[in-house]
Amino acid sequence: MNIPERISALRALMEERGYDVYMVPTDDFHQSEYVGDHFKVREYITGFTGSAGTAVFTKDEAGLWTDGRYFLQADQQLAGTGVKLYKMGEPGVPTVEEFIASALPEGGTLGFDGRVVAIEEGAALEEAVASKDAKINYSEDLVGEVWADRPALSEKPAFALGEEYTGESTESKLARVREAMKKAGADVHVIAALDDVCWITNLRGDDVDFFPLLLSYAVITMDDMKLYIDERKLNDDMKADLAKNNITIHPYNAIYEDIKNLDTASTVLVDPNRLNYALFNNIPDGTKVVQQVNPTIAMKAKKNDVEIRNIINAHKKDAVAMTKWMYWLKTNIGKIEITELSAAAKLETLRKEQEGYLWQSFEPICASAEHAAIVHYEPTPETDVPLTQNGLFLTDTGGGYLEGSTDISRTFAFGELTQQMKEDFTTVLQCNFNLAHAVFLEGTTGYNLDVLARMPAWRRGINFNHGTGHDVGYLMNIHEASCGFRCAIREKEQAPLMVGLVITDEPGIYIEGSHGVRTENELLVRKGPKNEYGQFLYFEPITYVPIDLDAIIPEMLTDQEREQLNEYHKKVYEIVAPHLNDEEREWLKEYTRAI
Repeated sequence: MNIPERISALRALMEERGYDVYMVPTDDFHQSEYVGDHFKVREYITGFTGSAGTAVFTKDEAGLWTDGRYFLQADQQLAGTGVKLYKMGEPGVPTVEEFIASALPEGGTLGFDGRVVAIEEGAALEEAVASKDAKINYSEDLVGEVWADRPALSEKPAFALGEEYTGESTESKLARVREAMKKAGADVHVIAALDDVCWITNLRGDDVDFFPLLLSYAVITMDDMKLYIDERKLNDDMKADLAKNNITIHPYNAIYEDIKNLDTASTVLVDPNRLNYALFNNIPDGTKVVQQVNPTIAMKAKKNDVEIRNIINAHKKDAVAMTKWMYWLKTNIGKIEITELSAAAKLETLRKEQEGYLWQSFEPICASAEHAAIVHYEPTPETDVPLTQNGLFLTDTGGGYLEGSTDISRTFAFGELTQQMKEDFTTVLQCNFNLAHAVFLEGTTGYNLDVLARMPAWRRGINFNHGTGHDVGYLMNIHEASCGFRCAIREKEQAPLMVGLVITDEPGIYIEGSHGVRTENELLVRKGPKNEYGQFLYFEPITYVPIDLDAIIPEMLTDQEREQLNEYHKKVYEIVAPHLNDEEREWLKEYTRAI
């Protein structure tokens, strides 16, 4: 079936089951940002492949809400489907809840699969339908009934990380979680977020493309932990290690019935953004519930010394692969045909040469010329084009290593560039460095600092319609949930920047129909001096890849910015050069020269 036929089949089920409005979010049962093939329900019903978006269907309307990263992509992918794009946050655009409230008839019914909606979102929907004296039915996955050839749940095996990688045992992590539970006044903690479960157990998997996560839930008490997972994914050693920590294994979906049998005298800790609405509603009536952020979020965001050492090693390996790739691109463009996809494949080959490499840490963004104006463009066989020989090539890629994950954006210049391209490239560099060299007091949030990354662009009357950065997980989610650089407050990302946090710095400029530029380094928060004003912190860049001098206008840079760039490139050369052959090393010397 094509998209209009799928929507027609969905509407037929809505009519049959008595739904006036039906909502289809992006999430899986664990509120993951990226989901496995089995959970790509919104993509199936709309054709939009971005990582964020919510679809809503009425008897005669269909809408897709997504954020600024995906406006261009969604506009293209929704063409001809009958699904209207609603640009989130833009003036005059209703929210999903506002649209639902206006579309519902008096006494009508809103439907959705409660397993893919977070508690907090479910509460907002309850408020939306209340104005129409309407009902919610969250028990049916209607799109799943339409999707005849839906992929099965992943059955790939798990793997364990030793303390030489994690720096902390499961026993220690459970003790810290239980201490946080006590402070919250809870004696039961229900966890659905995959990265939180993986962090506690020191287990990883391959159930979500690119992200080493395991489909699982956990229920932690003061004495034991129940792990809900497909037991076939675990080997005997893993089971033995879990048993040592009084962790018992239960079928993946059994948690829904088990939750109904919780002792009503218990106090249950749940995260309203990271536990699904259906599971939450299975908690017995009368049970006291504490809703707050999972304590594991802050715990895993603050990397320990072992993790920091490993992460830096991973970045050094990744820098070698990235620099070799830059050399290959620069010396072969115009001599052999290189397309977006073949360029991405070459980088994957170079990363595989690095010890401890597992797989790419997310779908690679390799965008030539006007494709780079689509912030999260991902090439496909249908969209793949040769790289421009006169213009810019934007790349945003990452590698997953046993020592951690990387996330790096570089924009490369080929041939002749326009003056605007060079100005935009140089401005983005200024934005990146302006944030990277910040010094700030302990307690500062990413929201407080985001303006630093935007000011050079704002001075030119330009903005970028996405966050400036996100914290990065240790071989888990690339986008973690504790902190972020944003110019709009996002409550779930407002933890203070803390020593040991790894966070990205990735400003950009995007000119529709022409080009895009993004330069991204990962930053490690370090402790600075302490005096009568408090404890100062600063950032240490831990990405070691050249920034393309061919696209920079040196005269636009201040003396301080030129010095910062030269110092950065000096460090890049020191780290990477010993791992290159003679030709690559001579080339790198030129591309890290002082300006």
